[in-house]
Amino acid sequence: MSAAPVADRPLLSVWDAASLIVGIVIGSSIYRTPQLIFGNVSSPALGMVLWFVGGVLSLCGALVYAELATTYPRCGGEYNYLTRAFGPWLGFLYAWAQLSVIQTGSIGALAYIAAESMAALFHWSEATHAWLAAASVIGLTAANMAGLRLGAGVQNLLTVSKLLGLAAVIFVGLWWGHADPWALAKPTSHASLSVALVLVLYGYGGWSDAAFVAAEVRDLKRNVPRALIGGLGLIVVVYLLVNLAYLRGLGGDGVPRSQQPAADVLALWLGDRGRSVMYLIVLITALGGVNGLVLAVSRVHATAGQDHRIFAWLGRFSRSESPLAALVLQAVVTVAIILTVGTSVGREAFNRIVVAVGLPAIEWESYFGGFDTLLAGSAPAFWLFFLLNAIAFFVLRIRDRHVERPFVAPGFPVLPGLFAAMCGWMMYSAAAYAWPLIPAVSAPLLLGVPLYAISWWAERASQKT
Repeated sequence: MSAAPVADRPLLSVWDAASLIVGIVIGSSIYRTPQLIFGNVSSPALGMVLWFVGGVLSLCGALVYAELATTYPRCGGEYNYLTRAFGPWLGFLYAWAQLSVIQTGSIGALAYIAAESMAALFHWSEATHAWLAAASVIGLTAANMAGLRLGAGVQNLLTVSKLLGLAAVIFVGLWWGHADPWALAKPTSHASLSVALVLVLYGYGGWSDAAFVAAEVRDLKRNVPRALIGGLGLIVVVYLLVNLAYLRGLGGDGVPRSQQPAADVLALWLGDRGRSVMYLIVLITALGGVNGLVLAVSRVHATAGQDHRIFAWLGRFSRSESPLAALVLQAVVTVAIILTVGTSVGREAFNRIVVAVGLPAIEWESYFGGFDTLLAGSAPAFWLFFLLNAIAFFVLRIRDRHVERPFVAPGFPVLPGLFAAMCGWMMYSAAAYAWPLIPAVSAPLLLGVPLYAISWWAERASQKT
């Protein structure tokens, strides 16, 4: 594998990397899932325990990634680990999956959430959602094309803004709320502890994306572990405090009944204006996630382009350390997904294509709308690759036992094994939930197989000439 063309002097500080983690992880989940989580447990205390357990399980994974990122310091993160452990074919399929569905779908989903919040804030119609989402992707992509420093600066600003917004929710809930946070909640008839934990773990998703930019972090052998562990630690504290504020503001019985707990908590102080403030906080939060993913995930496409002839044009970086072609392609695919999944015309056209190739049409509304359907369908592949990376950790620890490891994940093999078990369980849970969607969503993922064959053949042909 060729070395990634990053700056002679890496530009990202430990705060930049930690900001990236916080910006990506703290998305819409903290506003949309607590009511579902507390509605699926027997008591508010158990719900809080699950939020803590989810953070501990994610920390086990962060320790694994800290070792991998410092031992194999190259942009692209999981792409590199899968390639080294199992071969270039799996690295290629991983990179293709991120580009075709998984990460571009995540960017589109967050952009759509930002668009919904902006439209609600200014009382715009639903017809504007897809176009606002596309505009946010294009605008933040342009900022990152201007240079790594500008992209990181935008990320830092959005992360600080979202933390201030969440601090306001925490303050209002804890100071103005007078409900009993530990009052026994009444679980719904379909209460499920496993569903609650799945939702918690989804809320922590995204911390691993910091590994995509590991090679661009200054003093990465010290700062990447600090960013992963410190950033995730901050997220755990924020999540626990926000949920405690919800419980204090609305009560253990009130949170499961609330459609928008953040807005209801802010209303304790601001009245009807609390909902508008919540829309603004969600808007900033979602844009922070979009920018973080745009910055980080483009490095996967660029690094894959350096190794595979078919995507060689993606591997070039500008003088300002931006993978311009990768950013443009990523934006094009994301906008295409937004217009396909986020509009009725796009969904109907997609279903016509799906039916034409002999697959069942997707019942979009059965999975709470367009983007939730897309994310539900791609989640099994997301957790499959996560599991494969956990396995790759063990493979590389054994195969490369003589390679220097600046950071060694503690608790081997128990803690890494616990992380692998979590990934396996999440993959099973995601597949069981989204089973009817998998055939249609898998089609673009499987297109990576013939593409890899073409790339391999082109490489072999070039070697013979």
